Amino acid sequence: MVVADVLEVTTERETHMSEIDLTDLAARHDGSLNLHGYLARPSGEGPWPGVVMVHEAFGLDDVMRRQADRLAAAGFLTVAPDLFSAGGARRCLVSAMRAMLSGKGRAYGDIEAARQWLSGSSDCTGKIGVIGFCMGGGFALMTLRTGFDAAAPNYGVLPRDLEGAVAGACPVVASYGGKDFALRNAAAKLEAALTKAGVAHDVKEYRTAGHTFLNDELAGPKVLRPLAKVTGMVPDPEAAADAWKRIDGFFGEHLS
Repeated sequence: MVVADVLEVTTERETHMSEIDLTDLAARHDGSLNLHGYLARPSGEGPWPGVVMVHEAFGLDDVMRRQADRLAAAGFLTVAPDLFSAGGARRCLVSAMRAMLSGKGRAYGDIEAARQWLSGSSDCTGKIGVIGFCMGGGFALMTLRTGFDAAAPNYGVLPRDLEGAVAGACPVVASYGGKDFALRNAAAKLEAALTKAGVAHDVKEYRTAGHTFLNDELAGPKVLRPLAKVTGMVPDPEAAADAWKRIDGFFGEHLS
């Protein structure tokens, strides 16, 4: 059941999670030689709209898996490809970041593999969105014209050619933090570009929030978490609740 009307969802609702092998699909799209993903399936009977979820720079950790579970609890068949499948963050992070900034690289094949998996699944309605956080938010912005029906980039770096990226783009719901100083004015710039391009959108900056504010706990290696606190990369439950309400409603509208 799609939840265009259900705006408050918790992960307490039953979902079905599993690991999936996306290697064959990735090979068809010049993706990673070894690609795995996390599948979060809504409870009940489908089909459901699909969502490809692209993880943060810290990888597909427990925090990100709970984000996928939350999307499933909201009624979206969710696949999160592990962009670091070929060797972990230590070996894959730099190449993934380069791909995100340049628009070229295996990561795009991995994201397409996840989209193709959903497209070929009898549990998916065929309507598919993309959502990303941090690095994943940048990828979501770079894939606005690659077959998705809606996108939810969250605190993602804006494409270098922003006007080109949003021309003919799918509908966009984006969220940024006012205390995310590395992305200062990103929300306003994206809002202006989407308006100029005539793309349906909902862009909001949360004054009290910093980077990664949608997470339910501090992410990344424990040794780096004190630094995250100092730089404001902490959860903001109030801003997160509102952002999720907007995402649920926007996806419910454009993926139904």
